[in-house]
Amino acid sequence: MFDIRSDKDGSIRLFGRLDAVSAPTAREFLSEVIGTARLDFRDLEYIASVGLGILIAQQRRLLDTGGGLILSGLNPHLLEIFDLAGFADVFEYE
Repeated sequence: MFDIRSDKDGSIRLFGRLDAVSAPTAREFLSEVIGTARLDFRDLEYIASVGLGILIAQQRRLLDTGGGLILSGLNPHLLEIFDLAGFADVFEYE
């Protein structure tokens, strides 16, 4: 199960599992983001390669317009995945 929504503080919160089944929902939601946005991963249990691809595509789109994604709440497992994928040079972490 996956959910993505705007939080009260303006961040975007991801819940559950971001995989091939939930990828279209994430892609559609994130394609509406403009400027700079904070993605809160504290309730995300799993991310598949398709989810990583969505994040990279949206980051490129936002960087081209002067914005970007800031990743926060990464648990140690997700942080390791993101670091192995080379995201430390692409995203800002909180």
